[in-house]
Amino acid sequence: MRDHPHDRSPDTKDTPQPDVWTGRATNRVQWLLALVGAACMALGVELAVDSAWTSGVAPLVMAVVGCIAAGLLVLFGTLAFVHVDLKLDKECLEVRCGHIGVPRRRIPLSHVVGADFTPQITPRNWGGWGYRWRPEKGTAVVVRRGEGIVLSLWDGHTFTITVDNAESAVRVIRERLRTITPGAAH
Repeated sequence: MRDHPHDRSPDTKDTPQPDVWTGRATNRVQWLLALVGAACMALGVELAVDSAWTSGVAPLVMAVVGCIAAGLLVLFGTLAFVHVDLKLDKECLEVRCGHIGVPRRRIPLSHVVGADFTPQITPRNWGGWGYRWRPEKGTAVVVRRGEGIVLSLWDGHTFTITVDNAESAVRVIRERLRTITPGAAH
């Protein structure tokens, strides 16, 4: 967790909020998993270029394709969840994952009933890192263990996001919810 210079302290409640609040959470462990994916791809290329297989072409092709496919899946699957970016403007909250920004979810604030800070979100509680759904808990974007936001949506579902400085985000969301009509379409 890091300090944010644009964060407000509790004794400055009359200070205006920024037009756009941004936050991020990062998981450096995902880079190690991405290296495993890159190693699988390198093994596939090495097999294709310098193979001494005498048992035929079919097993070689299967090994090369298998290594490269597994490497691509691991590499891109992990890089998608190296970090999550949260952008909160006057009308909506937008969550983007990884360097490409996919998966992405945009939630109009008119669909949000409330926001709560949670000091401890763990991948174990959600079944791992990534974009998660559990019937009893709702939907979540979990990229690391730590603080986060739990949004209560007007349709009864919840959406949880791990993000640094989540308390500040919750304050901004709550302030903006005071001026929005719930369920109104934008």
